[in-house]
Amino acid sequence: MSVTESLLAFLLAASLLTVTPGVDTALVLRTAATEGSRQAARAALGISAGCLVWGVLVAVGLGALVAASDLAFTLLKWGGAVYLCWLGMNLLLRPRPVVLSEGDLSSTGTAWFAKGLLGNLLNPKIGVFYVSFLPQFVPAGFDATPYTFGLACLHVGLGLVWYTALILATRPLSDLLRRPKVSKTLDRMTGAVLLGFAVKLALTRR
Repeated sequence: MSVTESLLAFLLAASLLTVTPGVDTALVLRTAATEGSRQAARAALGISAGCLVWGVLVAVGLGALVAASDLAFTLLKWGGAVYLCWLGMNLLLRPRPVVLSEGDLSSTGTAWFAKGLLGNLLNPKIGVFYVSFLPQFVPAGFDATPYTFGLACLHVGLGLVWYTALILATRPLSDLLRRPKVSKTLDRMTGAVLLGFAVKLALTRR
């Protein structure tokens, strides 16, 4: 497999995986709809940073530890499930009663970056996915470490494009989506989705 063939195959596969609905999509959509594009962008950057960390770990071989060690996988799995459960319960039971302007929300940007980051770092499925998925696209004769990390960066780039599209798609409906009743409904729906992903992650087997 040549470099061109490798990159084209990876772009196709990674693009399909990127647009498949998951925790990251739900988090970015909810944040964009109820708290504005800047907060959603910070959440997206946190998600991307988490993917980059996993990319580094997999490139240097530490990701294989998560894939091979039952203890490491289980600890991360339950940590991620508890974290998603905490996020989901907060949104479900304590939806935002008042939707603030983006200017009023500027101080919470770090919090949304952290939520996106932790959501990925505490998900061992991402590490296992990178360990099993990325090496398939390394052409023969190439150093796997830098090439694998390059593929992870490409995956992050695709994710950022997708999150940008999601954020822009909510802008025409921002006034409607930021109404208190609609915002509460979105919070509760997103909370239920995150709880579902928490259960799915907790029940994941190697």
